[in-house]
Amino acid sequence: MKTFSATPADIEKKWIIIDAEGVVLGRLASIIAMRLRGKHKPTFTPSMDMGDNVIVINADKIQLTGKKRDDKIYYWHTGHPGGIKQRTARQIIEGEHPERVVTKAVQRMLPGNRLSRQLMTNLRVYAGTEHGHEAQSPEVLDVKSMNSKNARGA
Repeated sequence: MKTFSATPADIEKKWIIIDAEGVVLGRLASIIAMRLRGKHKPTFTPSMDMGDNVIVINADKIQLTGKKRDDKIYYWHTGHPGGIKQRTARQIIEGEHPERVVTKAVQRMLPGNRLSRQLMTNLRVYAGTEHGHEAQSPEVLDVKSMNSKNARGA
């Protein structure tokens, strides 16, 4: 029996919409990363973009466990000497672009290569409930009902 290796003609992509309201960030990010990569499909091929297109809504209502909202720090560097900057998760979530917390969590769960950058183009994250992808007729994926630990009260 030969090992199956998918070709671009074998790939079938779907559109999935996930409501992030009340869902724990890390658990949501791991499910999204698995869907983007295509590991949930029996025809998974590691070197191909096999995954689905994922739409995440209500990213501003994401939950973090413990004291991560205040203790988790995101660092970046401006490129100038002494230019290290930092923000807490609370500052980003309450700021202008709360969807960046979800995007970074998913990005860091994917391998750091060219394929990962291509997979990130299949992810769309929105802070509110409005999104412009109704024409693709996405299927709803209920992450809260998958496991009782996925959801958390405010």
